[in-house]
Amino acid sequence: MRTSRAALALPLALAAVLGLSACAGDDAPEETTSASSVEKPAAEETPAEEEAEPAAAGTGDKPAWAASNEVVGTTLGTAEGDGFTVDVYQVSTAVATKTGQFADESGKPILNPGDEIVFVNYVLTNTGDADLPLSYTVVGVDARYGDWPYMQGMDSIVDSALFEAAGVVDSPVAPGSGEAPFVLAPGQSVAYGENFKYQPGSPIEFEVTVTPADASGDLNHDLRQEVTLAATIS
Repeated sequence: MRTSRAALALPLALAAVLGLSACAGDDAPEETTSASSVEKPAAEETPAEEEAEPAAAGTGDKPAWAASNEVVGTTLGTAEGDGFTVDVYQVSTAVATKTGQFADESGKPILNPGDEIVFVNYVLTNTGDADLPLSYTVVGVDARYGDWPYMQGMDSIVDSALFEAAGVVDSPVAPGSGEAPFVLAPGQSVAYGENFKYQPGSPIEFEVTVTPADASGDLNHDLRQEVTLAATIS
């Protein structure tokens, strides 16, 4: 597990409230980033700068509940656990169309409109001999650059158009798939992606967590596995 970081990233709504309270209590110089400018979205969405590579077949059959099992992008490596693998792919870059979800301690957003972001794709495959029942999360991946200064994970841009342009889905479970457990049979795969700040040439670590579900769909923490993959964003 990672050690704690000194800096704290705050949700933008909370950061705005704290910033307004501080202004009411003293005569400190005005911050260059106001609450209104933090939350103001870009006027127009900007399409992804790079086209995603053509989607290829997944590494295994796709279960009916999965949103995707597509392999998209260039491989960064494989995190391997007992009975499963998670292949990580770097997909493409895009321009942020809005602010991210977090701000630093001064209230400045971590991601701003116009910042370059990178999409990655995660493909979980059941390499074991038995079914792998999963919760709605399916697989957790915490990606962090080696110099990431915040305790929270890396910020991202929520924009379905950018995900569509990159050729990845933002959730592993397809809408209307019912309740957990979601069973991943031997040889089957499921995929989803995310985005974060683009830092070419930066070392990055992907901490992968797989926690099987019991028959009721509740997490079975006794069977939890954590594996890591060290890579470099190109």
